[in-house]
Amino acid sequence: MAKTRYAIVGSGGRSAMFSGAIYEHYQEHAELVAYCDTNQTRMDFYNKHYAEKYNCAELPTYKPDQFEQMISENKVDTVIVTTVDRTHHLYIIRAMEAGCDAISEKPMTVDDGKCRQILDAIERTGKKLRVTFNYRYAPRNSKVKELLQSGVIGDVKSVHFEWLLNTSHGADYFRRWHRDKLNSGGLMVHKSTHHFDLVNWWLDAAPVEVFGYGGLVFYGRQNAEQRGEPRPFYRGTGNDHDPFQLDLEKGGERLKSLYRDAEKEDGYLRDQNVFGDGISIEDDMAVLVKYNSGATMSYHLTAYSPWEGYRVGFNGTKGRLEYDVEENSYISGHAQDANRIDIREGETFEIKEPTRILIRPHWEQPRLVEVEMSEGGHGGGDKRLLDDIFLPDPEADPLKRAANHIGGAQSILTGIAANKSFETGLPVNVKSLLVDQDPLTVLR
Repeated sequence: MAKTRYAIVGSGGRSAMFSGAIYEHYQEHAELVAYCDTNQTRMDFYNKHYAEKYNCAELPTYKPDQFEQMISENKVDTVIVTTVDRTHHLYIIRAMEAGCDAISEKPMTVDDGKCRQILDAIERTGKKLRVTFNYRYAPRNSKVKELLQSGVIGDVKSVHFEWLLNTSHGADYFRRWHRDKLNSGGLMVHKSTHHFDLVNWWLDAAPVEVFGYGGLVFYGRQNAEQRGEPRPFYRGTGNDHDPFQLDLEKGGERLKSLYRDAEKEDGYLRDQNVFGDGISIEDDMAVLVKYNSGATMSYHLTAYSPWEGYRVGFNGTKGRLEYDVEENSYISGHAQDANRIDIREGETFEIKEPTRILIRPHWEQPRLVEVEMSEGGHGGGDKRLLDDIFLPDPEADPLKRAANHIGGAQSILTGIAANKSFETGLPVNVKSLLVDQDPLTVLR
C-alpha cells in the first residue's frame, strides 16, 4: 500500500505533534515530504533535529508564496495546517484548490467570515477537512460520552462547565501571538473550541443562541498598575524570581532555536510581557448557550487560577453526572527536565491527572465510576487521535470521535458568537453567522 504523503505548513511548537509522530510511529503508512513556513530558521531547526535523530535526509522547505509549488513538486496528498490561527483558512482553502485534503489544528479558524470561506471551498472542491480535537480521544472524556449515551442520567437538560487555566499555562497565552484577538479569536475561540466541541459531542447537539460577558481583569498593564505591581518588559531584567517571566535563553535548546534565534526573520517575540500593553483578548469569560436539543449550558473560563482543570455537571431527567479533572501542564520555561518532555510545547508525559466521575441517580445512592488513567498529551488523547489520523482503516468508532468541517464549525461558532455578544451586550443567534451558507447544513 502506498504511503500517504504529507506536508506541514506552520513550524511552531505545535507542528511537532504531527511531524514527530510520523517519524516515530507511522513511517509504514505516512511520509512527511515538505515544510512550508514564513520563517526559515524554524524549518531548519526541525529539519536538523529529525535528520540527526532518525538518520534521514532533510526535507525541502518552502515559503508561503511557493505553497502550490510545494504541493506539485512533492506530490502531496494531505496538508497539515499548524499556522497562526488567523491563517488556517488560507492554507486549508489553497490545499483543497490544489487537489489535497487538509488536516487542521484546532480551532478551524477564528471568525464567521473565514468559516464561510472554508465551507464554500469544501463544497466547491469536494475535498475533506479533518479538525484535530484530541480531547475527544482522552479515555476519561470518552467515558463521559459513553455514560451519557447510555442514558444513565436520562435526557440532559442543562450543563455547568467551569474551566480553569493556571498562572503558568494561562499566562502563556498572554506572552504569545494569541494575545491579539485578530490572530487567535481570543480564548473563546482558540482555547474554548476544545470545550465547546466536547459539549457538542457529549450532547450530540449544536449551539443555537449565545450570550456572554468577558473582560481582561488580571493580565495587562492597567490591571497590574491598579494592583500596584507593574512589571517591566522581562527580557534583560535579570529577575529570575518572577514566576511570570519566560527566559528564552534558559528555556532549553528548542525554545531558543524556534523563537529567540528566529526573531531576526520576522520579529516575533515569544516572551512578551503578560502585564504589558497590546493585549486584546479576555482572561475571564462567562457564557450562556442554548442548544438545538433544548439543553442549556453555563460556561466560565478563568485564565489566572492557582490550579488547572475543569468541573462539569450534567443535569438529566434521571439524575446528575459530575465530572472533575485536575490537569498538570508543562509550560515552556517552567520545567526543564529533558527526560520528561517531548519536543512539543505544553505537555507532560509522566504525570497522572486526578479524575472523578460521580453519578447521582434520582432516589439512589451516588456511585463513582472507574476512570482509565492515561499518560500523554491531553489526557492520553493525542496518541489515540494520531492513530486515527495516520493508521489506515481505523476501527469503527461508535463514539464518532473523528471531527470534520461540521464539528470544526460548530465548535468555533459558540466562541465567535460569544465574542460578538461581548461587543454588543446582546444574545447572538448562531445560525445568523452562516446566514448565506446554504449548501451545507452546519447546524443540525
